[in-house]
Amino acid sequence: MLQTSFIRKNKVKILLGLEKRNFQKLHLIDEILILDEKKKIAQNVFNKILEKENLISKKIGRILISYNDISQIKYLKEKSIFLKEERKKIHIRLEKISKILESKLNKIPNIPDEKVKKNSEIPDIIYQEGEIHCSILNPLPHWELSKKFCLFDSNLGTKICGSGFTVYMGKGAKLQRSLIQYFLDQNIQASYQEYSLPYIINEKSGYATGQIPDKENQMYFIEKDNFYLIPTGEIPIMNCYRNRILTDLELPIKATTYTSCFRREAGSYGAKVRGLNRLHQFEKVEIIQITTPDSSFFSMNEMILHVKNILKSLNLPFRLIRLNGPDLGFSSAITYDFEVYSMAQKKWLEVSSISNCTNFQSNRLHLRYKNITGNIELCHTLNGSALALPRIIAALLENNQTENRINIPKVLVPYTKFDHIK
Repeated sequence: MLQTSFIRKNKVKILLGLEKRNFQKLHLIDEILILDEKKKIAQNVFNKILEKENLISKKIGRILISYNDISQIKYLKEKSIFLKEERKKIHIRLEKISKILESKLNKIPNIPDEKVKKNSEIPDIIYQEGEIHCSILNPLPHWELSKKFCLFDSNLGTKICGSGFTVYMGKGAKLQRSLIQYFLDQNIQASYQEYSLPYIINEKSGYATGQIPDKENQMYFIEKDNFYLIPTGEIPIMNCYRNRILTDLELPIKATTYTSCFRREAGSYGAKVRGLNRLHQFEKVEIIQITTPDSSFFSMNEMILHVKNILKSLNLPFRLIRLNGPDLGFSSAITYDFEVYSMAQKKWLEVSSISNCTNFQSNRLHLRYKNITGNIELCHTLNGSALALPRIIAALLENNQTENRINIPKVLVPYTKFDHIK
């Protein structure tokens, strides 16, 4: 959430940033500033009434001690009762203004970084690595390979739950489990502390990281208990640090977790969602960092390099792109996507998003730190996939196939205990 003080000082910058996102409700900025001014006036009146009440209370106390002018006590008490009623009215008004102000602030996304482009159908490709090559002329897509080698079954997922779910089996299940462990091991070696977390969150946790109310309709809701299934491990791991004041010596905090993720993906149909391309439930290994403001972009580059090295170790052709304004997540100031190339589908598949949310998310989380001078400031938060499993599996199967087998990358063999599937 943006701070009203920041909006007031940087109105032009914010409007330009929101235009980058194609944000249509620019009128909200003026409405927020007007409400903030009304809130300040109401708070000032409230404080003055409270001050008068305190003075009357002290005066009554002095009269009672000295036994002088006892006749004034009745008048002072009546005045105190009147002020108390006025204070209650102002308090109700103040709460009403604050509630409306917060609801409008909740609709404003984070302001894009200056590197983010306004609007372009062409992705901003930062770099590309790896050879786009397959050993056979007409490679099969992963859903056909799955049938051929009995690796996963979407029909069973549909039978058990519905479309958008799948069942891994045999070496397909072992491959997924091996990738999860490999990713976690790589993250831990890079000094990320592992967490095992709940897959269910309350509304407060979803609000703190920016998914609620922005992505509320894309989340699975458990109505009876007012809980949500997590769409990403970022939510529970960031909420471990909600309402915390850290010291600058504790930063940066680096954490990793493996979770199942649940997303409704409403309106997703056709070839783009076939097989493992888009699922309602999928596995993902997440990394996050919590940093000081002056080191968050250094940490972002560190996260990008980390994911890059994992992809290189899997021998997958990949590229890094910077998202344009309209494609940014609600809380993100800047996001880089890693995409791997699918030989059979002849297209790029997103497997990781790395985002710097600056202090937007930490403002909702009330996540702060005490700097070296003793001042308390908002932290910066970053999150990234390292990595999302379904499309990694799809690319590994398609890119490593031969006529009658699928080769396994060498780094995974100690985990799978087999070097090929046939």
